[in-house]
Amino acid sequence: MSRMLTTILMIGSIGYFAYRYRFRLINLLLASGWLRRVALGSIMSFPGVKNKMLKTVFGPSEW
Repeated sequence: MSRMLTTILMIGSIGYFAYRYRFRLINLLLASGWLRRVALGSIMSFPGVKNKMLKTVFGPSEW
């Protein structure tokens, strides 16, 4: 019982600090070139994200 409570508290603490310092963690992770390439490649592999990103960047065609 005590071990399970300790585990839950540790996971909660890690989650809290990850949420509180989320932008610092993201900047730290994306500072490395190969980590940035892996992260963006995995995010862009989702079809919904890719379509929304391309529509935002290039916009609707006015032709």
